[in-house]
Amino acid sequence: MERRQLEYFVAIAEHGGFTNAARALRVAQPSLSRAISKLEEELGVELFHRAGRNTVLSNAGELLTERARLVLRDLDALRAAARMAGDGPAGRVDVAATSSSALEPVISIVAKMRTRYPGVLVSTSAALSAAEVVAMVLQGRCEAGVCGSAERPVGPGLIAHHLRDEELLLVAPPGTVLGTGGAVSPAELSGMQFVVPAPATAVRGFFDRLAATVPDVSIAAEVGDRSVLLPMVLRGIGASLMPDGWADLARRAGAEVFRFAPPELLPQWLVHRSGAVTAATQAFLDITLAGTTNNGCGQGQPANCESQP
Repeated sequence: MERRQLEYFVAIAEHGGFTNAARALRVAQPSLSRAISKLEEELGVELFHRAGRNTVLSNAGELLTERARLVLRDLDALRAAARMAGDGPAGRVDVAATSSSALEPVISIVAKMRTRYPGVLVSTSAALSAAEVVAMVLQGRCEAGVCGSAERPVGPGLIAHHLRDEELLLVAPPGTVLGTGGAVSPAELSGMQFVVPAPATAVRGFFDRLAATVPDVSIAAEVGDRSVLLPMVLRGIGASLMPDGWADLARRAGAEVFRFAPPELLPQWLVHRSGAVTAATQAFLDITLAGTTNNGCGQGQPANCESQP
């Protein structure tokens, strides 16, 4: 079994067929087909069901896809460990992040990485929720993830580090007058309309709790792409709730930004799988955790790990 065969197998699974995978990998489709046929022969199972131009993972293929991704990650870790004896960390680290976490702290982390580890490329993948970030890490799609979640993220072999508590803010259309000293209470939101993200996000959960206790709070628009929240607020469609990483951008764009009194806080987490990681991933983890005092908690950790801050 060769690394190339596993790369081809994962690419076909992710791109939905031989044609798209061959195009993405820039290899001839016959070469791709031969490599997969040889892999199936070595494993003694059929990895794909082929019906004309359609290709679907077999039961065995579905079971082996995640394992193949992890094997490729482990091979990268081995190669990176060898490089460490030379010029220091180099390579690529794939990071899953929700939109607010991608803005902060991931942007700050990337800036520090470029200065300290110029040989490491950080590639970010967008996730809608903390649950999706965890799934991408556990499935081997990404080596690490950053997300906001009221509860510590958990999963088999997953380690979660508490980074900080980000503050949720009220971002309102230009000229909106509310509260005193830049702070508002939930009761002052009565009668307001909001632009909200789709369900299953931490911010949407906070809005739903507000709507259940504050009278006459309504939804003006619901969006799946959270990058359009601020433009909608600026157009006067409604107010919105955003993590503090958006505060500076929102103010510079002309929106009114208010804190809640008392503050609304959401824990922010760094997650990764236990076990060996590539040198590039370790560099990312080191930079991200620099200055924090929180320990990681994962399966197999001491019994008191979950109670640590």
